[in-house]
Amino acid sequence: MTSPVFDAPPADRERLARAALSRLLEPGEKRIDTLMQGMTGLKLFQQLSDPDTDDPDLASATKDVAARLERLRPDLDLEIAAQHGCRFVIPGDDEWPEQLSRLAGKEPVQERAGVPIGLWVRGNLRLDALAASVAIVGSRDATSYGSEVTAQLAHQLATKGHVIVSGGAFGIDAAAHRGALASAVGKTVAVLACGIDKIYPEGNARLLQAVAERGAVISEVAPGLPVTRMRFLGRNRVIAGLACGTVVVEAAARSGALNTANWTTNINSPLMGVPGNVTEAVSVGVHELIRAGKAVLVTRAEDVLELVGRPGEYLVTVPRGPERRRDRLTAVHRQILDAVPVARPATAISIARSAGIHPGTVGSALATFEKHGLVERLDGGWLLTPEAVRS
Repeated sequence: MTSPVFDAPPADRERLARAALSRLLEPGEKRIDTLMQGMTGLKLFQQLSDPDTDDPDLASATKDVAARLERLRPDLDLEIAAQHGCRFVIPGDDEWPEQLSRLAGKEPVQERAGVPIGLWVRGNLRLDALAASVAIVGSRDATSYGSEVTAQLAHQLATKGHVIVSGGAFGIDAAAHRGALASAVGKTVAVLACGIDKIYPEGNARLLQAVAERGAVISEVAPGLPVTRMRFLGRNRVIAGLACGTVVVEAAARSGALNTANWTTNINSPLMGVPGNVTEAVSVGVHELIRAGKAVLVTRAEDVLELVGRPGEYLVTVPRGPERRRDRLTAVHRQILDAVPVARPATAISIARSAGIHPGTVGSALATFEKHGLVERLDGGWLLTPEAVRS
């Protein structure tokens, strides 16, 4: 068999073989993932090119692909990609994101979806920078609340130096990319379900261009290939595999974001969910993730950072209301102060009786309260000050 792969210098054959396979194979195909265990891209290309193989696992695969492989021109794909400022990154390259190895999974095989053959990249952001990335995904039919929360979360995380990974779609994805880009130092990555030379959805053309300029647009499939349902599902596992944690914002009961969530838990990566409106259908999926204990509830960047950062790096402060002067009182003093009237003055004896506290203790407490401006002494007895009433 003749092929540009075999005709190329030995140093280029692995990249050319993987480029060809990225045009031939569907992302995350379990059968191919099984074959790839312990095998180079070149070796798989060679075996798939042999229609007379004796390997029973390869026999069914090679029958329909050998002729197609012979017609492929991965050298032209790489040349055209380079002309458009794109590159093809494969395992072994300096910038290859090693965290994707988690997608190889463990037995049983059906839990694996496979490490990508390679990634086509448009943009200057190196893929090894994604070791500190956070994925934010959710519904295409996002509410204004969901879009606002997503943009704020992405902006805060990007400002802290975390690359925001999403799928480039309408709704939550777009809000995540825009939130990251709104940060002066923010970087973001869009993972597409089509070739990186394609714009999908077309309505996000300007956004995806901005993402490529400040981060990167990447795809597992070769340039020119259109979107398909299977490629969306494959794209989802790459989003989960690249990030050190995934946040789901607004996902309906059958949302594609739940597929990304499943891959996140499969690779033991932190899964987080933002609570939404309980009356909205787009909140059903994420609420179920939280209810079932699969996702941790998060409402702010600090919550996310605590889960994706190094142990002890980010410690969340429990939210509290503003401290009031009453907060510093002992339980007995609060009991006495509660017995001091607001409208009509009362004697110390009357206050002691109402509080159920010894008169001597009440008298001492009232003197302390007066010193701190909580009570005032009038002709008829004691009264709370306006400041104490407000507090």
